[in-house]
Amino acid sequence: MFLASPLIEGLFSAYGGPEIDLLVNSDTLAIARTLPQIREFLTFTYGDGGMSKATIAVGLFRKIFRRYDLCVNLTASDRSVLFALAAAPVAISAVEPNRKKSWWKRLLLSGHYEFDSTRHIIENNTMALGLLGIGAGKLRVTARHAAEADAKVERLLADWGIREFLVFHPGAQYDYKVYPEKLRNELLGKLDQLGVPLVVTGSKSPVDLAIQKSLPKLANIHDFIGLTSMDELIALSERSLGYIGADTLNMHIAASQDKRIFAIYGPTILSMWSPWCNALRTGTRTNRPVQTYGNVTIFQADMPCVACGKSGCDDHHGVSECLYRIEPETIFKEVEQWLTKSR
Repeated sequence: MFLASPLIEGLFSAYGGPEIDLLVNSDTLAIARTLPQIREFLTFTYGDGGMSKATIAVGLFRKIFRRYDLCVNLTASDRSVLFALAAAPVAISAVEPNRKKSWWKRLLLSGHYEFDSTRHIIENNTMALGLLGIGAGKLRVTARHAAEADAKVERLLADWGIREFLVFHPGAQYDYKVYPEKLRNELLGKLDQLGVPLVVTGSKSPVDLAIQKSLPKLANIHDFIGLTSMDELIALSERSLGYIGADTLNMHIAASQDKRIFAIYGPTILSMWSPWCNALRTGTRTNRPVQTYGNVTIFQADMPCVACGKSGCDDHHGVSECLYRIEPETIFKEVEQWLTKSR
């Protein structure tokens, strides 16, 4: 959702400030609300109020039916394509490369593009601009936050006596993307020796709260888990020196702010989900134990299966063995070297 911002900004600019609504899954609503130029947010939630999936879908179809002039859909799922076709007479969507699955979508849509996992998600998301004759231009991601959020973050940092700091974000939406506890705490112990405050961020999700309980008590480690809203997290990231942590939304936010990124990757496919470097207008497609491009450094295991794209080695949200093969010392040395040069 966050990485759809170049598409939204492109549409807004090309059509002279049109009214734009977003239909999003409810679990992405918090970050969607930070996007500019949006009039209304429509949400889709399965199981809402005990209603069946069919009842929820029918209600939403009725609400959006022919309400719009144009609909752009960013996923290739059958449901989302049907929503797009219902919403507007001109509907553009991603479709599966497999024509046996997507033939009817190609036939009914006003325009389509094949969703390509070897292409960065930002490049996928902006394909519709080319189909509309607009052109994507120089792709850049930006993050915005309210002045009120910045003011609260300023007070929060002052209360903790923190001035310059690094963000350390250990959590992710799923456990299989989380750097293991023993290695994480070893890394925090090394980073603590640098004398720079590390603000540990996270939400009140079960994954983040479990991490919170295991954080070591160290002089330069400051636990901010659960203390900020999404808007405030963006403001906090904007004030930081850089980001250390998992490949997750917070990383993409920091990258959009041109912060120095040290990202720990497990099975995630880099060609689609690597941090976007605004200066270079690119991510990376290459798997390496350590690589740096622009303001981004990525750490991966030196294993032939990396990156597999699975949800853990069992592909059922189990353990990602590759994350156990990334040494804390390797990460620490890269951070230390950068800090030494930047001071």
